[in-house]
Amino acid sequence: MASIRTTVTLDESLADRARSLGINISAAARDGVEAAVNAALAAADRVAYERAPERIDPFWVRAEAWPEE
Repeated sequence: MASIRTTVTLDESLADRARSLGINISAAARDGVEAAVNAALAAADRVAYERAPERIDPFWVRAEAWPEE
């Protein structure tokens, strides 16, 4: 997977504490962005579901009864 460089602005005291604790700031930022993206996708899915909730579909009721081969 390709990576890009970006700039993140942190409070100086937070960055100092992270360094003193041996925290890899780049890895922590990646993890945080990934978590934020996953949360945003889940929220978008929820909004989409609320706009058009799934309904029981007679086709799928029959499909669930199909025998396994």
